[in-house]
Amino acid sequence: MPKRQVPKTNARTAAPRRPAVVARGAGARQAAPRRAAAITRPVRKRTPEPALLAAIPKSSVEYRGKYVYCIIRAPEGISFGPIGIGADPTAVETVGWRELAAVVSDAPVGIQDPTRDNILAHQRVNEIVMQDHTVLPMSFGTVFKTRDDIIEFLRSAHDAFVDVLHKMENKLEFGLKVLWDRDAVVRQIETEDEDIRRLKAQIATQKGSTYFARMQYGRLVDAALQVRGDRYVTEIFEALRGAAVASRSNKPIGDRMIMNAAFLVSRDMEAEFDARVKDLGTTFDKLTFKYTGPWPPYNFVNIRLKLERA
Repeated sequence: MPKRQVPKTNARTAAPRRPAVVARGAGARQAAPRRAAAITRPVRKRTPEPALLAAIPKSSVEYRGKYVYCIIRAPEGISFGPIGIGADPTAVETVGWRELAAVVSDAPVGIQDPTRDNILAHQRVNEIVMQDHTVLPMSFGTVFKTRDDIIEFLRSAHDAFVDVLHKMENKLEFGLKVLWDRDAVVRQIETEDEDIRRLKAQIATQKGSTYFARMQYGRLVDAALQVRGDRYVTEIFEALRGAAVASRSNKPIGDRMIMNAAFLVSRDMEAEFDARVKDLGTTFDKLTFKYTGPWPPYNFVNIRLKLERA
């Protein structure tokens, strides 16, 4: 799905015995991994229950399993066509129990290679399904041995899935990364902060060692950058708060990024959220905004699979 353009823009394995579904509700921001991960434990060969297939070596498996992309509400079977993982895209369909359904395709049993093509295929299926359904995305690489294992998975976690689907109904995720030109910001700080300006001049004219002056200068600049970056991030979050149900702050990547956030937005507020992001791009003309979406709620739903020891 293409990136949304704004001013100054460059531009989640056999069925568990006791699966736990965690939905982070609409509300507080908190730092967390961008993608929820399947938590697995080794499967003992004598265990008769459905096994967590990521623990089974490829070489020991000669049959095909079912790759699960997401969970949706669908009381009747649905076929989405050949859009799934594989060199030749596999047919994607649903496996259901009561009103719940897992969106699946055939896949080799074992660990899925996290290649770019495979990850993009996983995302592509979720994005196509979310056009008409509320989606609970599964971790990349979630594979079950049989359809019966998937049905047992849906049955055992039915109430939790229904609750999370209700919370995510008609909600979309948008990503927002904010970057700055660090050197340009430092130059601006030097002109505005008298202590930093004095130390810079002292370093330039002082004879002999300037080690301690440079150390002090570096500490002052880093502190000023932190304060300024935090102020920008706070103002951006505040400007978007009224148009989003929830937000999450993830760790920035690299020196240029000062904000790496995800926002959960109701479908009926999508246009308003878009408009606010565009206004921010105009207001903070020295910052670069990278705005993407809509996505399934990857940052707000965490489906964890765990096989408990007998």
